[in-house]
Amino acid sequence: MSLHVHRYGEGRPVLALHGIKGHGARWRCLAEEHLAGWRVVAPDLRGHGRSTYDAPWHVERHAADLLALLDAEGVDRADVVGHSYGGMIAVHLARVAPTRVGRLVLLDPAIGLDPARMRERAHESLATASYADPGEALAARAVGWPDAPAQAVDDEVAEHLERGPDGRWRWRFEPAAVVTAFSEMARPAVAPPPGVPTHLVIAVRAGLVRPEFVAACREALDGAFTVTEIDAGHMLFIDRPAQVGPLVRDLLSR
Repeated sequence: MSLHVHRYGEGRPVLALHGIKGHGARWRCLAEEHLAGWRVVAPDLRGHGRSTYDAPWHVERHAADLLALLDAEGVDRADVVGHSYGGMIAVHLARVAPTRVGRLVLLDPAIGLDPARMRERAHESLATASYADPGEALAARAVGWPDAPAQAVDDEVAEHLERGPDGRWRWRFEPAAVVTAFSEMARPAVAPPPGVPTHLVIAVRAGLVRPEFVAACREALDGAFTVTEIDAGHMLFIDRPAQVGPLVRDLLSR
């Protein structure tokens, strides 16, 4: 299996997909504190964490990786929760294999974004940060996640930081995979297929979800589509676990 997988709990299967530069262990708090009765399967996506860094990194490859993971886990059908780029991958997974997906919960998905802005973000990501020691990385992450609980920042450093051959510390991801992800997020927005109930959760402060995507979902899904807005930034499930956790549980229970 090419993906490293984090597993939490027992019960109904839920596939949890992180965003770019992330890892599956970011779902631990939500899974352990709010999803009792679910079996949360949270992979490090290709190019991230402890999974393979081998190319390609486009959404079709991610979807194929996830179908292979479901097969390996013995899961015929799972609900899928996706954050940011993980939300885009979740949509494409549902489109290529609708019978394998029960329902979708999309947390501020990064899909159909502005091509010029994605080019800028891709160029910005070419400069990969490194740190002299874990304490410096901790301070940088705390600045980048100003609304996150301190425990979330500590967990990020413990799980996601590694020391390179040059003695510097870096987050566990392949920079080329991140550049590819920004390109993928500039694809035209597509909606999940009919028959897959979809719940969109928008982080209002982020301003990321585009109206075109919402309109495409409403047209394709009709009554099987709901929208919830939360007064939070893009890292909403990290920053607002007490609000987002019960919401995800409620959406998965419907």
